[in-house]
Amino acid sequence: MIFLLFNMINADEVAELCYERFRRLPRRGKPEPGREWSLLAAVLRITRRPNSDSVEMEVVSLGTGTKCVGRAAMSAAGDVLNDSHAEVIARRGCIRYLIQELHGAVSGHCNSLFRPADRRGKWRLQPGVSFLLFTSHTPCGDASIIPMTDSQAQPCPPVTSVSSYGERDGRRNLKRKAEEPGEGGNLKLPRLAEEDSKEEEEESRTKSPDGDASVPASASELKPGDSTQSDVHRTGAKCVPGGPADPLRPGAGYHSTGVLRVKPGRGEPTLSLSCSDKLARWGVLGFQGALLSHYLEEALYFDTVVVGKCPYSQEVMHRALVTRCSRVSELPAGFSVCSPLLLQSSLEFPFSQNQTELQHRGGQGRISACGAAISWCNVADQPLDVTANGYKHGVTKKVLGTPKARSLLCKLELFHSFLSLVAATDPSALPDSLRSLIIPHLKTKLQLPVTCLPYQRVTRKFSSLCSHRKKVQMNCCSDDLDPNCAAA
Repeated sequence: MIFLLFNMINADEVAELCYERFRRLPRRGKPEPGREWSLLAAVLRITRRPNSDSVEMEVVSLGTGTKCVGRAAMSAAGDVLNDSHAEVIARRGCIRYLIQELHGAVSGHCNSLFRPADRRGKWRLQPGVSFLLFTSHTPCGDASIIPMTDSQAQPCPPVTSVSSYGERDGRRNLKRKAEEPGEGGNLKLPRLAEEDSKEEEEESRTKSPDGDASVPASASELKPGDSTQSDVHRTGAKCVPGGPADPLRPGAGYHSTGVLRVKPGRGEPTLSLSCSDKLARWGVLGFQGALLSHYLEEALYFDTVVVGKCPYSQEVMHRALVTRCSRVSELPAGFSVCSPLLLQSSLEFPFSQNQTELQHRGGQGRISACGAAISWCNVADQPLDVTANGYKHGVTKKVLGTPKARSLLCKLELFHSFLSLVAATDPSALPDSLRSLIIPHLKTKLQLPVTCLPYQRVTRKFSSLCSHRKKVQMNCCSDDLDPNCAAA
């Protein structure tokens, strides 16, 4: 669907376009109304026509999801989708779209997205084309540490104490089992088994809509006579080990801000960086990834980021996405520190946690986050991909480790798509960075040095901001498309 806007980007029009795209998707993988909630993100292609005040907006990729796998579930073969948060799903779906468009360009077909650049084998966006990222909720991590203005801003009732929640969370070790989805058929959606009902009820009250633990200061922590003590929305994303830690002080001093965090997970810790950190990374390296940097003359950035109706702070979003990267300098040609336009919509995602609670009826069971992640992108072949626990939704144990179990968004499948792009490119038109490679070996080996060197230089500059980077497997936390770190 293409939508015309006049004069400027309207955040509500962006949100409605994304929600309408979601409504048109099949039922498979969607949250159960009134019982399950999820997050939605989308990438939109923006086209500004010459000599016109209007722009065209088209959703080219859409994703839902709130889950990520733990350390032990990750795969060095790149055949598991480690991070299924909506923003990551939308970005990876956009990679599929970009590969398709580049495939058409190198094949000599009429292409409305890319045009040849000056350097051999390189491509750049057509004039007036840019990309916008929409997310129905503030990204998890640093962007979610938002000051509360009053008691009405708190996302949930106070709990007994912050410390007791943290201790209980540390003991959590849940087992996974499968449940039948609401629609017919024999597809099985892995989900988390329920523990003690009281603990689950407590957890549901202390979950923010981004899937993180969101625990305001308890009444017992407020100073006597002080009912307006400042506080912040809490994030369940944990500080990267070896770096600055959260002070855990009552009120606004609970969190450290501006630091790298890994996504929360049940049981075993995860290695996936928070969505705030990944958006900041894409704002320097671009969202195209390492492999597509071979073909693109310039990195691709989100010119605009739109957030749906939710707790939001413009200042905090700018800190999380831009300010933290402002010290990156002396970047190679084609890279820069992007400062996107930040907007918020007044429209809430119909399957947000807040809306799900409003629609909940007795007898539906406990409200929980949807275990499935949906990816849709504007490609000709298999545009829809539904996953759970890092694999295709509904797969059985018998097919694990085979192509049938792999998500189309996992690193291995995207690498195969890249190889198809290389094979479709005339050898005389290959980018110089690929011409020196032995293409027959490239088609059969995953662990080959196909990383774009300028991209890697920017990666090192970005990582140098983190004095504690040696404590973390940054390749696993990153979400670029470098086959040398296939676990990402």
